[in-house]
Amino acid sequence: MQHRRRGRRTGKWGAVGATGVGALLVGGGFLLATGCGLVGSEGGGDGRPSTASSKAPDISCAAQGKVAGSGSTAQENVMEYWIEQYERACAPVQIAYNPVGSGAGVAQFVRGASAFGGSDSPLTQEDAENTAACAGGRAINLPMVGGPIAIGYNVPGVDDLVLDASTLAKIFDSRITTWDDPAIQKLNPGADLPSLDIQAVHRADSSGTTQNLQAYLAGAAPEVWPYEADKSWHGKGGHSADGSSGVAADVTSAPGSIGYFELSFAIKQRIDTVRIDTGAPTPVAPSPETASAGIAATEIVGKGKDLTLEFDYRTTAESTYPITLITYELVCDKGNDPKTLPALKSFLSYTAGDEGQKILPGIHYAPLPESVATEVRKVIGELS
Repeated sequence: MQHRRRGRRTGKWGAVGATGVGALLVGGGFLLATGCGLVGSEGGGDGRPSTASSKAPDISCAAQGKVAGSGSTAQENVMEYWIEQYERACAPVQIAYNPVGSGAGVAQFVRGASAFGGSDSPLTQEDAENTAACAGGRAINLPMVGGPIAIGYNVPGVDDLVLDASTLAKIFDSRITTWDDPAIQKLNPGADLPSLDIQAVHRADSSGTTQNLQAYLAGAAPEVWPYEADKSWHGKGGHSADGSSGVAADVTSAPGSIGYFELSFAIKQRIDTVRIDTGAPTPVAPSPETASAGIAATEIVGKGKDLTLEFDYRTTAESTYPITLITYELVCDKGNDPKTLPALKSFLSYTAGDEGQKILPGIHYAPLPESVATEVRKVIGELS
């Protein structure tokens, strides 16, 4: 599919990578043609802050450059906003981001087909040290934006639903198959749960969102979820869909369904979301604030310039949502293309800076803790 972006420039820049990430500037309009479609700057009634009449942000701009990135659909909505804002302030620099999913984005970055990759899980040590694009250097993980993984559901007559890690694991592994199961009834004593088959929807593509959900299930309910926490789905049964948008669309259209996606997709499509019983006094709903509480408790476990974070999935802290992901931008610490490096550093400095982070709660994402954001900005300044 194709998305059209407003633009003021003419000219062309070619395809990026074997999957067909490409851009064409035609007649003053920025037409982006890809397998899945690059993010654009059109408004969509999804809660994004309006920029039509607002002042362009204060950004330290590069003079020129064309930067292509690809990867995580979790950051698709905020990347759209960031690109629109950056290009308003920093013409003629062009930024393109193709939300092909974390797995494909990592693959494109590792083979040098993009200047940066977006992934909802950090690049492995092996891949980081064997990245074709990083001549004389290595790939590093830079946390950039956080957010809750919402568990969205479509159960007629039920507008408030509480589940815990064990019950979620059994639902997504086809061991709980109807909505009136006693385990669900126990967590929702006042709900009128129907005798309706559960249709669990998971990602078909390689996905960091999948990896983060499986990490939560394995970390919080290891006795129930014995599977690897990687980008491929391991639960039994259910249905699959491509991308967070595909999972959200399936949940919206099929009564009895349940799936997982970033909160912004739930808000945009008005999907009811599960509150998680963590053992805290009150079950926790997904929100930028409750996700930020979870991110604030992370630890930086990466070495050197790598800023990989580690979560505590068994937290019982009040108002702390446990199913939270961090989207990383994957970049080279050394060996970046000198033609794109100034624009890359300028764009990432904006997204990790106050201007880029302060808008995140308004579009249902969680900003980085200042202690982490400070480290990210420092590393960006040292990229070469």
